[in-house]
Amino acid sequence: MPATNAPETAARMAAAARAFLAQLEPKQRARVLRPLSDDDERRHWNYAPMAREGLPLLAMTPLQQQAANRLAATGLSPSGYVTAAVIMGLENILDAQEAWSGGRLGVDVGSDRWRDPQLYFATIFGEPGDETWGWRFEGHHVSLHYTIEGDSVVAPNPTFFGANPAEAPFGGAGSLRPLAAEEDLARDLLRALDGGQRETALISTAAPPDIVQSNRPRVEDGAVPIPTARLMGIPSTETWEERGRAERDGLGFGPEQEAAVRYSVTPVGLAAGALRESQHEMLEALVALYVDRLPDELAQSQREALAGGALAQMHFAWAGGFEAGEPHYYRLQGPRFLVEYDCTQNGANHIHAVWRDPEGDFGEDLLARHYGEHH
Repeated sequence: MPATNAPETAARMAAAARAFLAQLEPKQRARVLRPLSDDDERRHWNYAPMAREGLPLLAMTPLQQQAANRLAATGLSPSGYVTAAVIMGLENILDAQEAWSGGRLGVDVGSDRWRDPQLYFATIFGEPGDETWGWRFEGHHVSLHYTIEGDSVVAPNPTFFGANPAEAPFGGAGSLRPLAAEEDLARDLLRALDGGQRETALISTAAPPDIVQSNRPRVEDGAVPIPTARLMGIPSTETWEERGRAERDGLGFGPEQEAAVRYSVTPVGLAAGALRESQHEMLEALVALYVDRLPDELAQSQREALAGGALAQMHFAWAGGFEAGEPHYYRLQGPRFLVEYDCTQNGANHIHAVWRDPEGDFGEDLLARHYGEHH
């Protein structure tokens, strides 16, 4: 996403970041602050449970936690913040579902608990209020990244929301589904397609075991999912390789299916131009789910950019089953816009959903200019 002149959002972010830093002790500040020039760390992101650079909520006082959450909230719409907060709370549900056993996999997560709703880390790159700076708020299934230059904000890529469990019992016949719309609207669009359209949209009868780009720092042509062990920093062993093979075999995801879902800079699937008016409205609503996670000032700018031509060039691709409860994956791909979504793990009750900019994750344009001016 190109830089957006968003003075109100930039000011809120800077004020929240400064207020957060003001509450920290010197040793805590040292963990939070990183130079913007640390390019490898600036582009590092992950959605797995693991230890990260930065300061986790569990190492903060309650008021410091509130200040960190306030910073995170400046990068989200009210509904986006609610979604993030619910996702963080799912860690307690997941802990119970795993019989409080921890489900440990030999990974240092930075806590005595494997599932911990306080294992979300705040990191600030540069000094808030400097001409160029940035911040990150990240943990299991929540990953937010912003780069700010003066009154300009580059957002939000990559922005990742996940849900495990994707659905949990919630009062009588109800259920808790933090990412229900991301799943249901895409399936509604698929079902609204006629036979020929659906045949074009369906790129594979089996879904991949994860989003295709995984946590790569840049969107890569030809990418396939990174094995779970490598994603989580676990040394590859025969046990993990066998686990990966069993997962892929259980999905029916072999070499042919991998070739079909492999990422290409040339979009695959059904082009927006091949949709009827009612179908196009459904595509717009699906795209809007991801855009509307942003603060209003940034969301409006992104909607205008999409309406300017990007939406007309969007492609919708689907892999896997059509029915609820079946493993599935979809991709929305257009100029400077990429959404990947999968619901395949844990018996198709585990969602990953990420929005990226194939040309400018992390504020590529601003960072390149900043590095050029300072080096």
